[in-house]
Amino acid sequence: MATIRKRNGKWSVEVRKVGYPKLHRTFFEKKDALKFAKDVETQMDKNQFEDYSGTAGITLKVLLIKYRNEITVNKKGAEEETSKLNLLLNHKVCLHSLMTLRSHHLYSFKTEWSKNRSAATVNKYLNLMSHAWTTARKVWGIALPPQNPFELVSLDKEAPPRDRVLTRDEYQKLLDACNMSHYAYLKNAVEFAYLTGARQGEQLRLKYEHINFERKVCTFYDTKNGEDRTIPLSDYLLTMLKRHRFGSHVFPVLKRRLRKHFDIAKKRAGIENFRWHDLRACFCTNALLSGWTIPQVAAVSGHKDWSQLKRYARIKADDLVQKIDTLNDWQNVVNLKK
Repeated sequence: MATIRKRNGKWSVEVRKVGYPKLHRTFFEKKDALKFAKDVETQMDKNQFEDYSGTAGITLKVLLIKYRNEITVNKKGAEEETSKLNLLLNHKVCLHSLMTLRSHHLYSFKTEWSKNRSAATVNKYLNLMSHAWTTARKVWGIALPPQNPFELVSLDKEAPPRDRVLTRDEYQKLLDACNMSHYAYLKNAVEFAYLTGARQGEQLRLKYEHINFERKVCTFYDTKNGEDRTIPLSDYLLTMLKRHRFGSHVFPVLKRRLRKHFDIAKKRAGIENFRWHDLRACFCTNALLSGWTIPQVAAVSGHKDWSQLKRYARIKADDLVQKIDTLNDWQNVVNLKK
């Protein structure tokens, strides 16, 4: 039931209904107060009422900060996602309230950021904000408009998957450049990633207590997919790992410092368009070309299925030129039997 009173030259509306919190609004005109009361009562009768009064004062910036502090911190990639959110917080799109945020604001954001960022990167930022919006509604119970404005924004087509792997010559040049690095462990770190396919985070968290030298294996704990993974180690890697058994961690270096020295080594070796994560693809590609089965490669790399692994299997036609001759040999054998 709505009650309307005039107080201090303004019209005060109070709506009470069982099952809903008490609602109060103030208007300058009586017709506006009557319209508001009628609309609210109608929506309540149809069980369609949403109270957006608390949402109007929440900006996208406030929402992203809450998401960062409560959701992101519990993710495995918290550091990287926190960095993305902190960058977003400085953009003007975050100044809009959740009630006034529209798709055209997001399109302006997308157009601006697409000037110096890839489509894949911009899509990740849009998906991140969209997930924060969904979390606000589903997890925190914040009353939001039925239409998620992020769903109205079409994502740009991303570039084809990366197909960069090192040739043998490039790999040797990179190792030679790593030998000249001020970071003494750089060459060993590159070799470990190249020969095991380990993710950078797994490699930097690896401790000597996680290595079983007798069984020739090491274990990565709490990996990206939430599981532990034990992988075999070659005699070459075991010898390398025994060489510097100081401290608790095998590779005692911060991620940003490792990247700095790796970039210097790449430049010195004349290697372009290559990232640390591509070393993982080098392992997967080389293992498959060496005759490993898909399950064997996945057991070491940690991929759950072929759909995930194939992004790292960067096999090209040039890699198969010699192998195609084996089919010709097989055909010749068949012809002889006829």
